[in-house]
Amino acid sequence: VQLQASGGGSVQAGGSLRLSCEVSGITFSVYTFAWFSQAPGKERSLVARISKVGGRTYEIDSVKGRFTISKDYAKFAVYLTMNSLNFDDTAVYYCAASKKSFPTAATEYDYWGQGTLVTVSS
Repeated sequence: VQLQASGGGSVQAGGSLRLSCEVSGITFSVYTFAWFSQAPGKERSLVARISKVGGRTYEIDSVKGRFTISKDYAKFAVYLTMNSLNFDDTAVYYCAASKKSFPTAATEYDYWGQGTLVTVSS
């Protein structure tokens, strides 16, 4: 099983990035996917989730209207489009997969990518 995250980088406040997560080794359609973030000294926490059934999405309040999670069945990929980035978005971002329908806690996820660093400067 492999979740290969990419797309991180350094960007100025107000800028945009698109994170990608290429998934292999699991049946894509039976997993819920999510993006988590982990800032220095903080715990890993959920940013956005897209469910295995119907593609229902969820974003935490601080990113609503700025971040969008999506998935492409044909490419076995999950994306996080990040707009209007601010300093507080600086973190390592991880993609994750869970067999549960609406998992929130990191412990509910079965597989993890390696993380990609997003740095936002003012």
